[in-house]
Amino acid sequence: MLRSDPEAATEAEKTMPKMNAFYAQSGGVTAVINATACGVIETARKHKNRIANVYAGRNGIIGALVEDMIDTNKETARTIAGLRHTPGGAFGSARYKLKGIDENRAEYERLIEVFRAHDIGYFFYNGGNDSMDTAHKVSLISKRMGFPVQCLGIPKTVDNDLPITDNCPGFGSVAKYVAVSTKEAALDVLSMAKTSTKVFVLEVMGRHAGWIAAAGGLAGSGAPGEPPHIILFPEVPFNQRAFLRKVRESVEKYDYCVIVVSEGAAYKNGKFLAEAGTRDAFGHAQLGGVAPVVALMVRDKLGYKYHYAVADYLQRSARHIASATDVKQAYAVGQAAVKMALAGETAVMPVIKRISDSPYRWKIDKAPLSRIANKEKMLPKRYISKDGFSITAAARRYLEPLVRGEDYPPYINGLPNYVTLKNVPVRKRLNTKFVV
Repeated sequence: MLRSDPEAATEAEKTMPKMNAFYAQSGGVTAVINATACGVIETARKHKNRIANVYAGRNGIIGALVEDMIDTNKETARTIAGLRHTPGGAFGSARYKLKGIDENRAEYERLIEVFRAHDIGYFFYNGGNDSMDTAHKVSLISKRMGFPVQCLGIPKTVDNDLPITDNCPGFGSVAKYVAVSTKEAALDVLSMAKTSTKVFVLEVMGRHAGWIAAAGGLAGSGAPGEPPHIILFPEVPFNQRAFLRKVRESVEKYDYCVIVVSEGAAYKNGKFLAEAGTRDAFGHAQLGGVAPVVALMVRDKLGYKYHYAVADYLQRSARHIASATDVKQAYAVGQAAVKMALAGETAVMPVIKRISDSPYRWKIDKAPLSRIANKEKMLPKRYISKDGFSITAAARRYLEPLVRGEDYPPYINGLPNYVTLKNVPVRKRLNTKFVV
């Protein structure tokens, strides 16, 4: 249990050795991952008696492996506070997955070697499924090697597919962006539908889980004829005949059809509609863009004029339209991770626990990394309509609180004023080099 007054150090804590902390960002960044970094650093700075400094990995976990770390003590309090409203990954992130301990023990031994050399007793890994697996493994091997490090995973993923936590920081802002973009594009298409574009396709992220695609459903109230008219989820096998019939019905009834499609939309046999035949750094199938595939299908089979858009990085970097709920939760999990570590926790992740939908209330809880690592949370069946093309009232109740509220960044000359860090390197202490 965390103390009710975590700012006050106990007598026992005052005698504990002061250690440094290592923080790294992993995988695809979000509009609010830096808010989590802000939460980690600001909270650690309030506990100088326990955490001497926070070192950040340059380019994620790679920064630890090659001993290329950033001294966050060199940044002013004002600059660190500015991270809360700055998108991207302030210290650099990376798609780099550590293999199993037995498969590549050298990488884990190198991490502990660097941690030992720099007196790092706390490891905060801010990422998704694969990152939680890494944090869990580091906690295990650090004990075996006689240099126990308190390892805390911190949730981050726009895909919203981490288990146990009600939602993932980063998702709410993407959901808001997608819902707003769908709503605005639909108004544009409708205004020209009689003489021009009949079908608009918006491609969103989501390889296996359709949370982001589902968020597109918030563009309308769910009433007949309101966009989006079709949502293609990864959880629902793509049926071309049923899809084309739905497109035709929409155009004939409402003059137009707005489609939100997840990048992971796939056929019954599991093959992605847009599989490119290559793999990314994590070994996942590289997807080549599903929006043009769907749009051309509509043109070739139905003859309708179309337009499509690929949200791509725009959806996950749009800090200007971030959800206030998302920003608060992103900061809260970073803050909680430090407090949990100071309370002696390790191999756990702070999770968001929903208390009620209306009014929306939530709190921070914790869960062991062993229950989170390498597991994915799919969109529940009860959130998908019977025909498989839209969301249900239950999904709407879940999604709506996550996109609520505005948390605009400061503006200068009409543009957001984001901070840039100095990212001063930490002096190396090892003579050995490590190649990744």
